[in-house]
Amino acid sequence: MPSAIRHITFDCAPPHEPYALAEFWSGVLGHPVDQIDEPGDDEVALAVPAGQPTLLFVRVPEGKSLKNRVHLDLEPEVSRDAEVERVLALGATLVDDRRKPNGRGWAVLADPAGNEFCVEAGPQDRATAP
Repeated sequence: MPSAIRHITFDCAPPHEPYALAEFWSGVLGHPVDQIDEPGDDEVALAVPAGQPTLLFVRVPEGKSLKNRVHLDLEPEVSRDAEVERVLALGATLVDDRRKPNGRGWAVLADPAGNEFCVEAGPQDRATAP
């Protein structure tokens, strides 16, 4: 039988705290921080629906040094541009703007710890794109 993805793990190097990074992603994805986790814990997870991989935030001693080799691509329920603005307001930073005027493309953002992710076009954007 093949393996299943249990966790998608995010490294948290000082000064970033696993709980704070979990709170950021909770705001992005709408899943609460797991009830058993507390500020100061070395491992903090989001509570996700059964069958979905858990996002896990783990304290590590070393900082990020290179571009992520694997990242999340988010598909918003709202327009891509509205989601980019919402996530920026939560504390993300814009790394690379690959959005095109015709509604195609994506935006590369980073969470407060520098982990990169993309916001792609949502259903609204694809419905109006040529």
